[in-house]
Amino acid sequence: MNFLRILIRFLWVGLVCLACFWIAPKAWAFCGFYVAKADASLYNQASQVAIARNGNQTVLTMANDYQGEVKDFAIVVPVPVVLQEEQVQIADPVIIQRLDAFSAPRLVEYFDPDPCTPVVFDAFPVPQAASESSGVRRDREDEALGVTVEAQFTVGEYDILILSARESSGLETWLIDNGYRIPQGARDLLHPYIRQGMKFFVAKVNLEEYETSGYQSLRPLKMMYESPRFMLPIRLGMVNAESAQDLIVYILSPEGQAEVTNYRTVKVPSDTEIPLFVQDEFNDFYKAMFTTAYDREGQNVALMEYAWDMAGCDPCSADPLTPDELRQAGVFWLTPDRPMNVFITRLHIRYTRDRFPEDLMFQQTRNREFFQGRYILRHHFTGEPTCEAGQQYQRSLPQRFEQEAQTLARLTGWNIQDIRDKLPQIQSRYLPWWQQFWVGLFGE
Repeated sequence: MNFLRILIRFLWVGLVCLACFWIAPKAWAFCGFYVAKADASLYNQASQVAIARNGNQTVLTMANDYQGEVKDFAIVVPVPVVLQEEQVQIADPVIIQRLDAFSAPRLVEYFDPDPCTPVVFDAFPVPQAASESSGVRRDREDEALGVTVEAQFTVGEYDILILSARESSGLETWLIDNGYRIPQGARDLLHPYIRQGMKFFVAKVNLEEYETSGYQSLRPLKMMYESPRFMLPIRLGMVNAESAQDLIVYILSPEGQAEVTNYRTVKVPSDTEIPLFVQDEFNDFYKAMFTTAYDREGQNVALMEYAWDMAGCDPCSADPLTPDELRQAGVFWLTPDRPMNVFITRLHIRYTRDRFPEDLMFQQTRNREFFQGRYILRHHFTGEPTCEAGQQYQRSLPQRFEQEAQTLARLTGWNIQDIRDKLPQIQSRYLPWWQQFWVGLFGE
């Protein structure tokens, strides 16, 4: 009996698709609004980095996802130049949250009008401009190891060193001797940076400063420097990574979209209509969709989730950042006559040791095409149809629901039959007589 029901369901779907092929429904106009977003909180291990860049000048803000005792926190980040105290600041974590909320992939919903009194919308609204609303000694041991402390200072709750080194083994030994826990395998990854002449930004928590700061978590670090290298080192972050790491990069530019040059930059699937029940499962949907897209593209890609002018948004998942917030995010090129000259690109990279053997290299482009990860729920009209067009609209819905189900299965890898079981049911009196016959025999 189960086999027969499956066979009948398969034939029924085929008949619906065939019927709708011959009777093409009209495209009903609709307008909508934002209802949910897929922000960084979806991921258990997600680091966020904001990069504001114009020419060779860069402001980089790092918001790590460190979990544990603050006394155990320390980071080692390759940097292209020796940084001085005035080039390092503490950033407000709210700014990273604002960038995340503004650029997050979004779920929007629309409502079909009464098909017997269709409403036509001339165009989508034009985006509106936003309103402004300790110590380390330089002794002989250091010299023997080939390590030089180029600068040292305290910023907020962090004690910071800028180191240079002649060889990776010496740097590794120096860090261990000075109380830094270096994961196994770090030496091999330090060597390429030393060979390139890069310096090392080393930060650990000053417990006294942290306890008097009143903050419950470590704040982001912001560094400013000038270098022709537009890159982000990620290989050291793989040393103690037990699984794939999610990295979300917000690139702020006066030009246009930014992209990764040494790996492919691919847009996430977008502007697809999916079944209504996804509204209650949006987090699960987006994680499954991202993983499917990542695997399909070969896993060593940067997935673009958003690209837009900061002066507006459509639809908005959060208000655009104000000029003051943009300055806090590192945007240094704003002028009174161009207070919102910022284009934001959101890139999502999921990296592992074997998939990303090189650090991320970026470039700015003049492409100002808008893009957003946007997923559409379209509510069907549930009122009583009072005209032939309304009845035709009702007859078209099963094929539309089936198309949404197939789209969802393709995007996520979810089982198509499980999806179909959650689709809305259409009153049988509006279906063609042959569909009513099958519903009468086997139920909806």
